[in-house]
Amino acid sequence: MNKSKIKICGIKDIDTLSCCIENKVDFFGLIFYAESPRNIKLEQAFKLINYSKNNLIYSVGVFVNEPIEQIKQILTKLKVNYVQLHGDENSDYIDKIKKNNKIKIIKVIPISSSKDFINTQNYPNVDMFLFDYKPKTNELPGGNAKTFSWDLINDIKVDKPWFLSGGININNINKIKNYKIPYGIDISSGVEEKLGIKSIKKINAILKFYDPK
Repeated sequence: MNKSKIKICGIKDIDTLSCCIENKVDFFGLIFYAESPRNIKLEQAFKLINYSKNNLIYSVGVFVNEPIEQIKQILTKLKVNYVQLHGDENSDYIDKIKKNNKIKIIKVIPISSSKDFINTQNYPNVDMFLFDYKPKTNELPGGNAKTFSWDLINDIKVDKPWFLSGGININNINKIKNYKIPYGIDISSGVEEKLGIKSIKKINAILKFYDPK
């Protein structure tokens, strides 16, 4: 199997980012959603993006139903490589973000059944998709440490790169090779010592343990 790209989401400090760079992680996520325990302030995000420069790692700003003008202001201040949309954003919203911004968009598609994949057809203007566990009413939009049935991904037909997300940890990451291989694997709660706090030890362990063969 080709080795999937690795994205670690919810990075909040230099030490964790440095660990990701040392482990050749491909993407790091910065979450701009006040209700998330992984939320990051602009000042700290700016430091992390500057630190990541000249390293082979891409920054991803993660937003949930953020007002268009607010997201444009953030993009002016922070030169992230990708924007990940984790809410109810539609195709028009994406067009407005892309206007005057050379930015790539990752759209999250929550999955609980095979029927949910049809929602990819609503986003012809995105660059990538991310398939995640579909949260219940009282749960966060992402980072719930829960998976959907990976059997579902074997039948999907998507003409764009896509990430697999939702409850990926050291106990199940190597099982991904038994299914249709994603472009990327998105990890968050699976490398935390407690909610919202990343563990360098767990990042080192999961990436050492990960064997795509």
